[in-house]
Amino acid sequence: MTTADTPTAASTTPLCDHLRRTGEWNPNWTPFAELDPEWTERFMAVGLKPMLDKVLDAKTIEFIAIAVDASCTHLYAPGVRRHIRKALELGATQEQITAVLQLTSVLGIHTMSLGAPILQEEMAAYQTRSQAHADAAHA
Repeated sequence: MTTADTPTAASTTPLCDHLRRTGEWNPNWTPFAELDPEWTERFMAVGLKPMLDKVLDAKTIEFIAIAVDASCTHLYAPGVRRHIRKALELGATQEQITAVLQLTSVLGIHTMSLGAPILQEEMAAYQTRSQAHADAAHA
């Protein structure tokens, strides 16, 4: 029996294999895929479920993927590029993609909504401490 005649075992990671074949694989996933291929396959199945179920149209999926990859908590440029390219191929306009990016940029406001009140509290506490220190120096 030759190698060509030898039956091949079914892959235990068909989704991961598909992502690799189609250029959708993020190289950052490779280390944990090597450590635990079964867990990685299950993780990908969860992540791909909305796309595989086709509840949303393909262009909407690409808009969401752009938003996720461009978000201030992710900032994954290769994914942004890949999903913009796919969205354009699906008929998205520059204006639509710009709107997605603009909406996503609102995530950054949390930096201010978290930091500004803390700054105000700390400034008030600092001023109170400084005044108490000044009063003690004059006493």
